[in-house]
Amino acid sequence: MHETTAMPRHRRRLAWLRRELLPIAVMLLLLGAARSSFANHYIVPSGSMQDTLMPGDRVVVNMSAYGVRLPFTGVELLDRAHPRAGDVAVFDSPADGTRLIKRIVAAGGDRIEVRDGHVRLNGRELRLGPHDDVERFGGHLARINLDAGGGPDVPALTVPEGMLLVMGDHRGNSFDGRYFGLVRADDVYGKAVAVYFRRGEGFVWQRL
Repeated sequence: MHETTAMPRHRRRLAWLRRELLPIAVMLLLLGAARSSFANHYIVPSGSMQDTLMPGDRVVVNMSAYGVRLPFTGVELLDRAHPRAGDVAVFDSPADGTRLIKRIVAAGGDRIEVRDGHVRLNGRELRLGPHDDVERFGGHLARINLDAGGGPDVPALTVPEGMLLVMGDHRGNSFDGRYFGLVRADDVYGKAVAVYFRRGEGFVWQRL
């Protein structure tokens, strides 16, 4: 009788799984880690940030803008810049955990007041003119939308360290920090960088 060298069926199956599926699993794990720690994208669900962001916009999000975190966790490995007024940020709503995208209008230590949808930050009116709907956050200009009014006012307050006040650019049509309160800076996932796809226009590159 000739001695058989054929591998049992179950061992052949395990060998095939290791050879074919393991590389795919590793690749998917690495891609997931990269999305968790470095870059991701976000699909805008509503008009709360019009006209900066439109419903259906696909946005590139820099997940490491404020620090590099251990993949799939909130553990910070490297501290970088801190969220600041004018940034468009992605975070989970303190109200119900829904992932949102809003503009940071004040960070820890900032003195802010909102009246008729217009922001006054650290004693300075941000809109460029008395009849203008463009606000200047440092070197960044943000066009706000007041076609539904300005939404709730915010009496003058100083934002505590480690906290943020976020608002939508569509001031009268945004469920934001004026309703659910301040957001912890550590709970911000990343900074929105640019719109890369817009309905009706296709692929674009509109920096935020």
